[in-house]
Amino acid sequence: MIDRPSQKPKRLAEELVARLSQYIRDGVFKRGEKLPSELEISSSEGFSRSVVREALLRLQAAGLVETRRSVGTFIVDMPPPPTLQLGPETISTLQDVLSLLELRMSLEVEAAGLAAQNRSPQELKEIELALLSMKDSGPKTGIAIHADSQFHLRIAKASGNAYMFDIMKHLGTKLIPRTKMNSAYAAQKDRVAYLDLVYREHEKIYSAIALQSPDSARAAMYLHLSNSRVRLYQAHEARHTLYE
Repeated sequence: MIDRPSQKPKRLAEELVARLSQYIRDGVFKRGEKLPSELEISSSEGFSRSVVREALLRLQAAGLVETRRSVGTFIVDMPPPPTLQLGPETISTLQDVLSLLELRMSLEVEAAGLAAQNRSPQELKEIELALLSMKDSGPKTGIAIHADSQFHLRIAKASGNAYMFDIMKHLGTKLIPRTKMNSAYAAQKDRVAYLDLVYREHEKIYSAIALQSPDSARAAMYLHLSNSRVRLYQAHEARHTLYE
């Protein structure tokens, strides 16, 4: 089989790795089973044996397969999903939102510390503008959620860590519990007081980043997310239901 001339061997190997990984996820090849031979894969998938060999080496390096001399290559683990499985359809219950907050605590606390350490004057200004937008939005839920999301997103950007920023972009407005728990939050006796409390927590995060104090920024972000978790639980308990 001749490789496609327009594609380099490395790109072809990546394509084959993705294809074989999907076969494993779909159960075509199961854990513990032996993969077809290099020749069989080459014939069935349309790649040269050199590309097949490279793809198998990559799967082995990733810990997904192991090659036993004179026996063959066997599936030893399940590959991760090709994309982050965290869409609106996966965040629908109280526990889902609480789990997302726990993820945020492990990610955003450090992002805030890095932002305090690495932020530029322009990045600080962007965080400030998002904070002011939160204040100006008042009780307008949609605007407030967008501003809140932008505040956290811009902190991730200011951290200087592109992976943190990418994950935060993927999460989008799902970061904010109100997007899935709006009815519970609507049960607050004094919504204006609640929003003011949330704003002041964000203000403390901003101030620590402005002062370039990583420890204070981490503490302020941890306090905000921890408080969000408590408020979410309390609001849910008060309503006894996620949705109306």
